[in-house]
Amino acid sequence: MELAAAIAIAGKAIGAGLCMGIGAIGPGVGEGTAVGHALDGMARQPEVADNLRINMILGCAIAETTGIYSLLIAFLILFVL
Repeated sequence: MELAAAIAIAGKAIGAGLCMGIGAIGPGVGEGTAVGHALDGMARQPEVADNLRINMILGCAIAETTGIYSLLIAFLILFVL
């Protein structure tokens, strides 16, 4: 019985780690790309910098929700299941 419980705990830890590992890559790449392209646009046309900045911040906030969802799922795997 103890071995089965240890295997279940190890499976939970591996599952939560994979969830956060994979779930954190997407927002990082997406936000980096969005900020890089927004800075390119601001450098090329400084007169639209305010509009680009607002759209960039909104896009980064939406992209970050993916990481927050994966954190929530990792906590559910670890502590609820």
